[in-house]
Amino acid sequence: MPSSQALAVVAAARLFTLLAIGAPALWYRDAQALLGLLALTLVWLYQVVTLTRRDLELTLPPTVEAAAVGVICALSMHASPAILAALVVPPLFATALVGLRTMIRTVAFQLVSVVSLGLMWWREITPEEGVSIFTWSMAGVGLSLVASFTFNSDRHGSDALSPYHAAQDLIKQLIELSGDLSSGLDVAALGGEMLGVVGDLVPSRALALYVPRGDALTPVASSTDLEPEDADACEKLATDAWARGEQVTAGQGFAFGAGDAAIIAGLRPGSGTKTPPPFDELTDALAPTVVKFDTALLFSQFRDIATADERQRLAREMHDGVAQDIASLGYLVDALAARPADEKQAKQFAMLRDRVTKVVAEVRRSVMNLRTSIGENESLGAAISAVARHLSEASGIPIRVRLDEQPTRLRPEIEAELFRIAQEALNNAVKHARATAIDVRCQVYAPEARITIADDGIGLQGGRSDSHGLKIMRERAKLIGAQLTVRDNASRGLTVSVALRAPGGHAPAPDHTLTKETR
Repeated sequence: MPSSQALAVVAAARLFTLLAIGAPALWYRDAQALLGLLALTLVWLYQVVTLTRRDLELTLPPTVEAAAVGVICALSMHASPAILAALVVPPLFATALVGLRTMIRTVAFQLVSVVSLGLMWWREITPEEGVSIFTWSMAGVGLSLVASFTFNSDRHGSDALSPYHAAQDLIKQLIELSGDLSSGLDVAALGGEMLGVVGDLVPSRALALYVPRGDALTPVASSTDLEPEDADACEKLATDAWARGEQVTAGQGFAFGAGDAAIIAGLRPGSGTKTPPPFDELTDALAPTVVKFDTALLFSQFRDIATADERQRLAREMHDGVAQDIASLGYLVDALAARPADEKQAKQFAMLRDRVTKVVAEVRRSVMNLRTSIGENESLGAAISAVARHLSEASGIPIRVRLDEQPTRLRPEIEAELFRIAQEALNNAVKHARATAIDVRCQVYAPEARITIADDGIGLQGGRSDSHGLKIMRERAKLIGAQLTVRDNASRGLTVSVALRAPGGHAPAPDHTLTKETR
């Protein structure tokens, strides 16, 4: 929506236009010109009133207003050519409301309206009228171009809520369209659908789909459980096609780009035909599914960015607001505790100070949880190690982290959910387990992963009414198709494990681990 300043400029333009048109009409007392003036006044008054009640959404679009103004000008221009000055306003309104692209369409609508109806009604348009129509229309375009700089800077600079208003409109549109999304917005499912299309046209023993992430390709889906050598061959073909930016064939292998954000690689069975796959036919057949897949990727990216921004905002508010206020209370308690009335009051002050210290520690832990996320160039294991280090420093509990990761990354949304599951499990172990040591193991062999958090605490206890951590972890695991296991250890303590087995992956190997111990 435009800002109040932009709408005020348009309202002022309408007012001065009515004054410029009305003066000669009143002077000559031309009834037809006065009727045209009245019609313009009613149209623009309606626009002003409905814009003040934006929630009703009754304002005429710029193109409709332009057509109405064109009709009024066409019917009245023989009696009063001055009425053609009204052609200046619709382009200006379109620029303020939407932008320059809509302004061009608005000018076209009003020119068609005034010229076509003028010829139909008056049988002709005089040269003077033609010049006036062109002059006032171009004046509207020029004023709109000049005003667009002011409107744009005002729209993006002064109104801090304008991005949220725009986001509301777009999200509402997405919700309205969601019922028509027959395949949903699941990246893995749509990737599998694309591979199904390829498999129908090209007999293959192995197919895999990849998406670029940074300087590497991330596997998204595969047609079957690939053997390690087939998985390596498909990845090599896909990397080659991605680097070249063209289709690749090598023996029974092939790879090609599907849209702007996917690479499909495959291996044909046997050692028979060496004819290249019908890439043009594949591209045509994949076109509808590619649109769905690209949409799902964009939605996933938007969700990750929006979530990260909101977490950072909450962290800042908690750190600068609640945490500082509670810390100030602690200083006040210290001042009072320095001069207690008696021993009983001294103990009460000591207990209160201990409570304040625990609350401050909890708030700081929450701030750390909100701020910690997986960076673009940081691996899942590195992000978990950072959380473990912070928790160990805050609690004094030794946390050992063992990493076993390949360079290939998981999809961003999967990494984010695995990270939050591990973070919640670590927080629970530190806060509730009464553990003296915690062991974390992170194995990532994309598209497979396993994260295990084990402690030597009191084990699984009865659920608290105010605790939703385990339920949230299960929901996160279910969201990405992973399996969450929570069990008591044979001796003492608790083990939380989340395992992800994506199509075509192979189980994470237990050896060659890199160990980091945090104390």
